[in-house]
Amino acid sequence: QLQLVESGGGLVQPGGSLRLSCTAARFTSDYYPIGWFRQAPGKEREEVSCISSGDGRTRYADSVKGRFTISRDKAKNTVYLQMNNLKPEDTAVYYCATDLSRPLDNNACSGNVDFDYWGQGTQVTVSS
Repeated sequence: QLQLVESGGGLVQPGGSLRLSCTAARFTSDYYPIGWFRQAPGKEREEVSCISSGDGRTRYADSVKGRFTISRDKAKNTVYLQMNNLKPEDTAVYYCATDLSRPLDNNACSGNVDFDYWGQGTQVTVSS
């Protein structure tokens, strides 16, 4: 069974940093676009960042530009979300997802991506 597993969440003070990991099981995540999403209580899920296959095109939500960085470690079959200068409004459950219908498309994140495989999520809480 294909899987995406998130880890790295936790409690951090405002201005702090966390690195989230999204590790794929039974498929090569480097071949596919990977997105990071978040959902805060009472709010709709929003896309935070997306990375196309390989080291292709990336995109970021305006609210995290300059603070978050998405990257891949091909050897570990993992996509990271480095989050710096965290703010209380970044508090949410963070999910990663992929679209297995878009293999080897290094421009996928320049347009609409139909994310259809999701991880279970990891909680990020930013509070003093």
